[in-house]
Formats: sequence, structure tokens, C-alpha cells
Amino acid sequence: MTDRDSYELGMRRRRDVLGDEYVDANLAGADELTRTFQELVTVQVWGRAWAGDALDDRTRALVTLGILAALGKVDEVEIYAKAAIRTGASVEDIRDVLVHVMAYCGAPAGRQAFLAASRGLRAVGAITS
Repeated sequence: MTDRDSYELGMRRRRDVLGDEYVDANLAGADELTRTFQELVTVQVWGRAWAGDALDDRTRALVTLGILAALGKVDEVEIYAKAAIRTGASVEDIRDVLVHVMAYCGAPAGRQAFLAASRGLRAVGAITS
């Protein structure tokens, strides 16, 4: 698969999981420097990591959410909580992933992840309070 093929596949996968509005905003906000990042993330993350056949999108989104929470990447946790809902995960699925993060990474990581996921889930109407 060429980088062009990976880019096209990646863009389709990225839009499926994150939604057109989010992807369009990221692309529109890119400048001459950050366009390189947008291209790389589309090819490497979406055109390769999210393009495998072994995991479904729901599982990938939940795994990604757990990794980001464990790393303390709270802005990304908010984004991927929304993505998890888009891929068919439930609030209960997300809760269980975050409980696992708290158990293995500690209360501070868990707290930040729960707060970030809550913001994302409220934004998409998956939770109300």
C-alpha cells in the first residue's frame, strides 16, 4: 500500500470514527507547519493502526481511550470518549476502561481521565450530569 493509499484509507477511517466536523476543523486549522502532522497522523494512525482487520472500531476506540488515559493525555481522552460512543461503545464500557486505568495507573490518572471523558460524553449527550 502506498502512502497515498494509506492517506485515503486513513481519511475515511478518521472521518468514520471522529466525524466530519472534527476532522474538517482540524484540517482547516492546519498551517504550513501543522499540515505535516495532519498528513502523518492520517497515514500512520488512521491509515495503518486503525485499518487492521483483527479489532473492530469499538474495541480500538476503547483501547485507545485506555492508552491515552494511562498517558495522562486528557484532551485526547475527551476526544476519544466521543469517538468511543460513535463506534458503538456504551457509557458503561467507557466507565470500565477508566476504572481499569485508575486501578493500574493510580487515582490521579483515573480522576483526570474520568473528568475528561465526562466532558466529552456530555458534549455528545451520552450523559447529562
